[in-house]
Amino acid sequence: MPHVFQIESTIMLVLSLALLAVKIFALVTSLMFTPEHYRAADKLTKPTWVAILGLGVVANLLLSGSPMNLINLAATIAALVYLADVRPALNSLTRR
Repeated sequence: MPHVFQIESTIMLVLSLALLAVKIFALVTSLMFTPEHYRAADKLTKPTWVAILGLGVVANLLLSGSPMNLINLAATIAALVYLADVRPALNSLTRR
């Protein structure tokens, strides 16, 4: 029978890797649009989003002890806001 702490450790590792993947995906997709797209969508500038998402990825890598610390939580929220609000607005500008 697995020990409770082994189960918790496994769950935290899987959660941390999943959140890292979300942040990397958000960062990579933010690099695919031009600065004009961000201005046309009336969102923060491209360098701002790239900096926020890039710092989020770095924070996740450096503070990998817990995905639930305050910095990782803020970075996750930023990535989710980008994916839920900014990316669809940018995509709507590029569709023909």
